[in-house]
Amino acid sequence: MERMEREEAEPMPSRALDALDLRLLQCLQIDGRAPLTRIAEVLGVSDQTVARRLRRLRTTARLRVLGVIDESRLGRTNWIVRLRCTPDVAEQLAGALARRPDTSYVSLISGGTEVMCAMKPRSRQARDELLFDRLQRTPRVVSVSAHCVLHSFYGGQLDWLNKANGLAPDQQAALRPPPVEAVTDPLTLEAADEALLAVLVRDGRATLTELQAATGQSESVVKRRLERMRATGVLYFDVQFDQEPLGHEVEAMLWLTVAPAALADVGRALAAHPEVRFAAAITGQAGIVASTVYRNSGELYTYLSEKIGALDGVQAVETALTLRLVKQLAYDPGR
Repeated sequence: MERMEREEAEPMPSRALDALDLRLLQCLQIDGRAPLTRIAEVLGVSDQTVARRLRRLRTTARLRVLGVIDESRLGRTNWIVRLRCTPDVAEQLAGALARRPDTSYVSLISGGTEVMCAMKPRSRQARDELLFDRLQRTPRVVSVSAHCVLHSFYGGQLDWLNKANGLAPDQQAALRPPPVEAVTDPLTLEAADEALLAVLVRDGRATLTELQAATGQSESVVKRRLERMRATGVLYFDVQFDQEPLGHEVEAMLWLTVAPAALADVGRALAAHPEVRFAAAITGQAGIVASTVYRNSGELYTYLSEKIGALDGVQAVETALTLRLVKQLAYDPGR
């Protein structure tokens, strides 16, 4: 304990994260609503140390814990959309997409001539209105390609932090929420659930008192509905933060053309790679898309030549560097 407190007092680079920061991020990834006292106990530090670290991470890494809705549990389909456009409108287009509540992970790629976003339409009508109407009629958009997410190999409740190995198995077990219930039929949200979610997607660590005040529901009702949505998997909590303080200077999207018989094997292999943040089977010529992170371009080359090159069934790979992440889970105009 004394050693950890001495470390806290030592000066650190303004954006550099140390081992304790990484373990704290991993705690929040396992349970974004874990009380500070429980996190402090797991990490073997004081409550004050955890509180100070959290305040600093909000500044140095723009840390946010946000509630996320698992659309698949509601019978909805996720899409990945690529828009090729003229360079003069790329940032404006990315900003407009980022402000939409049905998008996430909006980024500028391919030298600033392409915008990519994950889209979560609430209905078929909303999907068609965006894909076939608005985007097709947007000036200086050269092409639009939409890819339906067929199967997720890694992502959602499983984040890159789950691969960080900063916590021992017993520490992870002390934080891990109860397992999600198996659900066969799509679930339906009530108006009271929607009211809660509207708050939690902006602040996943909002207190029960704050949720009660914002929704007009009693604290017992808030607690019961929150627990139910977590138990059914409709709601989970994710950690949004900048990658650079962890030493990840290069982010890349990989579009893999894979033989159909090898889709499952390649997807499972990608899910185990520490470089992979997200991997899914999608419609289109490239059967799998993956979001990856590296410390430098040399690591990207090594990953492509050694790990991807060694996977049976991979016929071709398109690599696109992420120039700027405009939206991760929530829109932050300062990105």
